[in-house]
Amino acid sequence: MNKFIMEANQFLNRNVPGYFHADFHGAGQPGNPDFLYKLKNDPHHKWSQQNIRYAINDLNAVLGIDFPEIIKQVEASTLTVCVVPRAKAEASYRPDQLLFKATVGAYARSTLGFADGSDFIIRHTNTRTTHLRNPVDGFENDGRMPYPGIASDTCNFSAHIRGRDILLVDDIYTKTVNIDEDMVQALFDNGARSVVFYAIGNTPKRI
Repeated sequence: MNKFIMEANQFLNRNVPGYFHADFHGAGQPGNPDFLYKLKNDPHHKWSQQNIRYAINDLNAVLGIDFPEIIKQVEASTLTVCVVPRAKAEASYRPDQLLFKATVGAYARSTLGFADGSDFIIRHTNTRTTHLRNPVDGFENDGRMPYPGIASDTCNFSAHIRGRDILLVDDIYTKTVNIDEDMVQALFDNGARSVVFYAIGNTPKRI
């Protein structure tokens, strides 16, 4: 696991500690967490159920390595685990396209030192899927690109966030996009006592 500082900028008004498991270099590259693609289960991939089960197991293995290390390094007895929602309104996805959130939530519920807040942030309005370079058949990539305040404008935040120490989890972090910075700021705006960020993959450069 690697530690970094999520730096204050126009999206975020303070520095926040961050962690990531591995660099994300793109599908098929050595050491790349390719299982993340399977957890999205988008229709154009047509993953088998066995592929998806293996991906869930891979994610659980990573969480089992990194989460215990994170809780050792923070000044909190319990971290409430929230998940950055997918880019489109949650109601537009099938349950088997929300497996990243479901797996993270299940791990938090079963692990000492963590509480499940995976449903504390729900996307209600589509945003642009920033990592898609080319059109995908049958997929309309509508919604706005990131701007300061987009998380608050497009998501509902639970009142249970107030006063909690939050571990915000995303699948991939890309510094230049600022989706995660904006989501962290929204958590503070909704009363979080502290926020730590964690991603499975970190994009060394925009891919």
